[in-house]
Amino acid sequence: MLSVITICILFAGCTPKARYERTLKRELSSGIRNDSLFFGIRLGMTSKEFYAHCWNLNKQGLVKQGSVNRSVEYITRDELKHKAAMNFYPTFNHDKIVEMPVRFSYTGWAPWNKKLAADSLQMDIINWYSKKYGEGFIKVKHPIHGTAFVKVDGNRRITVFKETSLIVWAVFRDMSAEMPEIDSFGNKTE
Repeated sequence: MLSVITICILFAGCTPKARYERTLKRELSSGIRNDSLFFGIRLGMTSKEFYAHCWNLNKQGLVKQGSVNRSVEYITRDELKHKAAMNFYPTFNHDKIVEMPVRFSYTGWAPWNKKLAADSLQMDIINWYSKKYGEGFIKVKHPIHGTAFVKVDGNRRITVFKETSLIVWAVFRDMSAEMPEIDSFGNKTE
């Protein structure tokens, strides 16, 4: 009986959730800050800095106004296997970026085109981000969206999950920052 309990305890300690929680605790206690996101945007940037920076990116032709004028849009070039729209807009708390949700969708997606479905896009993003931010994404169970992949480096957490057969989200979050009561998705925060 004791050996069965020991095996259960060891197995529980090896679950993806336990591995994630250990990684999060270790990374937060390291004191390392990784605020870099993409295109020179960083966690902790003020809203004024963000808008000015995006204005300059727009003048360079790198980004444009995103869907329904509520995001910034970048069309990938060679980062992914297929061209995709990348729409992003941060969550601010005390006028500083604390979270950056990024919505991806392949531009050529169609319900019958399985190679451009969210399953492929999610893995394509994981491969890209593993090169850009380093290896170490952990496969976990997302409470709403099923399988997700999470990477924690110091204070920065990146979570990649599928929303629909078209849309994949990558959410960057400063785990050391105080979050607003409502996040970018309209959900109460932890």
